[in-house]
Amino acid sequence: MSIPVVETFVSINGESIRAGELAVFLRFRGCNLNCSYCDTRWANGADAPAKQMEVEELAAYADSTGITNVTLTGGEPLLQKEIGRLVERLIHTGHVVEIESNGSLPIALFAEKEKRPFFTLDYKLPDSGMESHMLVDNYRYLCQEDAVKFVAGSRRDLEKAAEIIETYGLCERCKVYLSPVFGRIDPADMVAFLLERKMNRVKLQLQLHKFIWDPEKRGV
Repeated sequence: MSIPVVETFVSINGESIRAGELAVFLRFRGCNLNCSYCDTRWANGADAPAKQMEVEELAAYADSTGITNVTLTGGEPLLQKEIGRLVERLIHTGHVVEIESNGSLPIALFAEKEKRPFFTLDYKLPDSGMESHMLVDNYRYLCQEDAVKFVAGSRRDLEKAAEIIETYGLCERCKVYLSPVFGRIDPADMVAFLLERKMNRVKLQLQLHKFIWDPEKRGV
């Protein structure tokens, strides 16, 4: 069974634990959410242009790059029925696999494997319009190689992020990142909030690729 792929490329990771490191990106079509600030909406629809690729074809591409890190993204990669086979194949040939997920779908089947991918899970804050879809049960399966990312666009978002981080003890479970909705909130205000709440071990993170290249540029 093939997978609809909207783009493949090699660049640096712009965010999360491996920010600044080289990575192979495999971006899949389709998402079950519709966030107000989504910057990959062009990849989300069922009619988005995509190339149907087999698991072995995708894995061979990753192998050919000579790059160890592979980031599976979208859209929402966990919607793809063949994603498990792809992850196993990539790990088997020595890749470090990260799955960027929107936080609404279960990760248990992946996280309980001996050789597992690593996760960057979003928690969709109120301004996204998608908070009701968050699956916080996922947090039981996280480890220090995983991350939860909060993309904030307002003071209301920051307050909710602080509440979720404390309620679920996320800093003890995994890495925790706070990022701005690009162009909607001043990062300096986010730093002030971190200081105000004494949010030790929470990292402010800006999307590197949006500062290196044009924020609208694809394939970077």
